[in-house]
Order: sequence, then C-alpha cells, then structure tokens
Amino acid sequence: QVQLVESGGGLVQAGGSLRLSCAASGRTFSSYDMGWFRQAPGKEREFVAAIRWSGGGTYYTDSVKGRFTMSRDNAKNMVYLQMNSLKPEDTAVYYCNARRGVLNFWGQGTRVTVSS
Repeated sequence: QVQLVESGGGLVQAGGSLRLSCAASGRTFSSYDMGWFRQAPGKEREFVAAIRWSGGGTYYTDSVKGRFTMSRDNAKNMVYLQMNSLKPEDTAVYYCNARRGVLNFWGQGTRVTVSS
C-alpha cells in the first residue's frame, strides 16, 4: 500500500513557475514507477510525466517537454514536478501516481491555475 499526498499547487501568471511535490508513505516506495497526471475542467485525465523506480528514465508528454522536469528522492519518499514557463492550458488538477505491476495508487490532487 502506498499513500500519496500532493502539494505545491496554486495560482500563477502565465510564464511563471511552480514546483509540485508528492509525499509517499511506505517502505517500498523506491520500487514504484512514479507519474504525474492532470485533469483539466471538462476533460479526461492525461499523462504528464513519469520516472522509473530507479530514477534512470524520465518521460514527458510532448506539450510539457522542455518546460517541466520530474525528479524523485527515494531517500525522502518524494517526487517532484518542476513546472516552468507555465501556460493557461496547463491549468488542471495534478495527480501523483505510483505504479508497480498491477498495483496502482493515486493522490488526491493539487490544483494549478495559470492566468493569462
């Protein structure tokens, strides 16, 4: 079982930056691949970024490449999403995800609003 708690969302102007954090419980955190997803109003949840359990590979959706950076600190049971050059279309609730095999856990989400 992994419990995830996101933080760091808020209101920011276009072009600004935010850093999202996801705190994970559980001693097996380091064995999970981690991801960030987002859901904009009226839209389905979509993939944003992911990082392998070892931290050896990161993956991004095309719309955030070059602007967002995902990282993890297995010693602290934390994952982060550094978001730069934010755009109004980045407005969404951002969710942290932990996945290992058939196991799949979600946080409650943190809201990001980017004003134009």
